[in-house]
Amino acid sequence: MKEAQFTIGQIIHHKLFDYRGVIVDVDFHFQGSDEWYKTVALSRPPKDQPWYHILVDNGGYESYVAERNLEPSQMPGPVNHPFVASFFQEFKDGLYVSSKRKN
Repeated sequence: MKEAQFTIGQIIHHKLFDYRGVIVDVDFHFQGSDEWYKTVALSRPPKDQPWYHILVDNGGYESYVAERNLEPSQMPGPVNHPFVASFFQEFKDGLYVSSKRKN
């Protein structure tokens, strides 16, 4: 199993679709349906690599993106999305801090 390159709370840039967002979850391999993969993942990224759940900046929606299509954002400011507060407590030093308690 490959280690994830990005972390929850990190601001990223989508290389193909030129948007930025914040990572809210990581799947260490593709967890979607075969039908979704066939119709949406047209660049056919590998299923055995990490995939990320992203809140899209100024988009109001979540995307599911293969690791190879992401890079760190060069504009690490806060993300404008209605669900950011549901996932994160604060934005500090270019990263979001999770609102979930760690054990």
